[in-house]
Amino acid sequence: LLFPFQTFKNHERFEMLLMNLQRLSASSLGGRSLCRRLTTQPNTQHPESLKRQQRQTQTQHESPPYKGQSFEEVVELRKQYLTPNVTSYYKKPLLIHKGSGSQLFDQDKSYLDMFGGIVTVSVGHCHPKVNAALEEQLRTLWHTTNIYMHPKLHQYAEKLVAKMPGDLKNVYFVNSGSEANDLAMMIARLYTGNHDIISFRNAYHGASPYTMGLTAHSTWRYPLPGLNSGILHAMNPDPYTGIWGGKQCRDSPVQTTRSCDCQEGQCKATDMYYDQLEQLFKYSLPRGKVAGMFAESIQGVGGTVQYTKGYIKRAAELVRANGGLFISDEVQSGFGRTGEHYWGFEAHDIVPDIVTMAKGIGNGFPMGAVVTSRKVAEVLCQALHFNTFGGNPLACAVGMAVLDVIDEEELQKNSLDVGTYMLKGLERLRDKHDVIGDVRGKVRRFAVHFTSNSTSSNTSIAGSTFGAGFSYIGLLNEDA
Repeated sequence: LLFPFQTFKNHERFEMLLMNLQRLSASSLGGRSLCRRLTTQPNTQHPESLKRQQRQTQTQHESPPYKGQSFEEVVELRKQYLTPNVTSYYKKPLLIHKGSGSQLFDQDKSYLDMFGGIVTVSVGHCHPKVNAALEEQLRTLWHTTNIYMHPKLHQYAEKLVAKMPGDLKNVYFVNSGSEANDLAMMIARLYTGNHDIISFRNAYHGASPYTMGLTAHSTWRYPLPGLNSGILHAMNPDPYTGIWGGKQCRDSPVQTTRSCDCQEGQCKATDMYYDQLEQLFKYSLPRGKVAGMFAESIQGVGGTVQYTKGYIKRAAELVRANGGLFISDEVQSGFGRTGEHYWGFEAHDIVPDIVTMAKGIGNGFPMGAVVTSRKVAEVLCQALHFNTFGGNPLACAVGMAVLDVIDEEELQKNSLDVGTYMLKGLERLRDKHDVIGDVRGKVRRFAVHFTSNSTSSNTSIAGSTFGAGFSYIGLLNEDA
């Protein structure tokens, strides 16, 4: 279960969540409650919670009237006109017709949105400032292309790269994360003159024919010829499910429960995983001839997987020593979602050669970008290349407003405060119930991992109960 969030402005809603989780039915767990009482003694509660002990733990939100087509009619249209692969991950699909802040509304119920439109709504549904920026722009000009000198394109580029470290000062706008990673792959191959690119097992970098090779999970791959041409998948340095890892291995408020005898500042697991990467270079690549390596700062679709400490920095150094570029996929980790840093890669103490971004960049508006140095970007001058919709006036207006809201409302700090509070509460839940194997992540990017290694239940029963409980109390997540 993944719980991305950023815009919940205080701890009250998360305390409500933790308290409501206590109330889930115990029937599926053989009479044992999955979520016993999580709140601690008053002297260890979050200070804000002391002021709310007399309040109701669940706030009712009245859904605005819905006057559109019925649920049954929409389902029939979906079946008849959309391709059959377009499906709902929910056992009982929702007919969402309105969003406001952290709330979504179906026909007769409101939900606290903890999925964010697949980790996309970064400043809240229909944020007034973002809406106003979009409305102002659509009254003057909707579309040109990047071959014209529209001011918004250039103003937004300046504003965005001001958030980037080092010489990452050139940006090319696209429309999605897959497009961004497509372009980054091409740039890396053009710049280095090499072909082979590395990504991690369990990674997700898109579902276009080009990026599907980078995506290393069978769920997301079609049996296409040449899919893995020039793509190698390195062992995933996951300290929880991987071969090596322990309780001091990841940069998170919550560690694994695996044993670990590493000294402070050391991580033996990193050494072991890095050795495997060196073996990949030695036996599977021409010497000094790699084009690049892609890495999500925290794996997203793969389950909010964090790497062992220090691994990414060492991997980037190895890639560069062999002639390649290091590409950071910030589609899910960027724009303050990890709390301590604006970009996820900053936690790994590196400055990538190329950064790709999408999702939260536009708060739901279709946008993406590739940011790199002038030296690397110049390879695109070898031929004509343009993107019809990338950097259009509407997108740039939205993008600038999103950056402003993140700063003005201190959403990066909010992610750190509220997310850390939530993680620690879930950690207590994990320590009480062996059906929860792991709680991991950094603030807005976190996950609960159910395990079948439980004396009381199995993963499917626990997951079903947890998801059903979320639906009951009005929460949207990725596995409802």
